[in-house]
Amino acid sequence: MAIELILLKDVAELGKVGDIVRVAPGYARNYLLPKKFAEKVNPGTLRRVEAIKLRLQKEHEERVAVAQAMAEKVAGIVLSIPVEAGENGKLFGSVNAQMIAEALKEQGVEVEKNIVQLDEPLRELGEFDVELKLHAEVKGTVKVNIVAK
Repeated sequence: MAIELILLKDVAELGKVGDIVRVAPGYARNYLLPKKFAEKVNPGTLRRVEAIKLRLQKEHEERVAVAQAMAEKVAGIVLSIPVEAGENGKLFGSVNAQMIAEALKEQGVEVEKNIVQLDEPLRELGEFDVELKLHAEVKGTVKVNIVAK
């Protein structure tokens, strides 16, 4: 005996906005309906959800466009990061995501350190391609040149 609802917000492991789902009455009554995650299916709700979907799609496209513009902007940048290094090219310390984000900020590109995708900090001199995850669908690459002070 399930209840049919239309989702007004994304719900993990259940569905996305606009999906029509069948759930247990208690789940609907105690969680989805009071928190305004869903409503019972009717023509008015369907129209409102379509408007929400259109707005979300437009916002998504705008975010992707901004991320693509930023990816193009960082593609031509070569960051030079001077660090203390030994004679064999090993660094005293390492270059981490925070340092790369700060170097990008000096070049006029503001990004959070969590956007910089490093498996592990860079620990030697040289030139590296570092990936930036600007959006779930858009990635950029910046060249990082680590030089000795």
